[in-house]
Amino acid sequence: MQIRWKLKSRSELDVVCAAVVGPIDQPTEIVAGLPIDGVLRIVGRTSVLRPADSRALARWLKPPESLHPWPSVVKGRTLDRFNRDASPVALTLVKPVVIEVSADAAWSGRSFRHVLRYIRVRPELNPDDVGVPDR
Repeated sequence: MQIRWKLKSRSELDVVCAAVVGPIDQPTEIVAGLPIDGVLRIVGRTSVLRPADSRALARWLKPPESLHPWPSVVKGRTLDRFNRDASPVALTLVKPVVIEVSADAAWSGRSFRHVLRYIRVRPELNPDDVGVPDR
């Protein structure tokens, strides 16, 4: 019997949190965005946040101050392209803030193949300075 190992490469990078799943004061997941073709696009979401991470993030979340680029309801496939469930997912739109995540290297150029893992908020960074990762 031959044993096969599958190793996934992960890297840390900055993305824009412009929405969350759940209430603004107790988010359960982060909806991640990146600027693609000059527009902030949804590129994935994080795994479910631990309670301590939810509280830490909630301190930095504010309602949007102007017109938001995302709708308040999206299909499940918008957040996870491999999700077969097209049921609507309600988003809580927020003023964009930069967060650091751990991401699988499977970046298609338009979305992440796997869920992201939240690391921390990066309030010292401007969302306009976040770029798209290399393919």
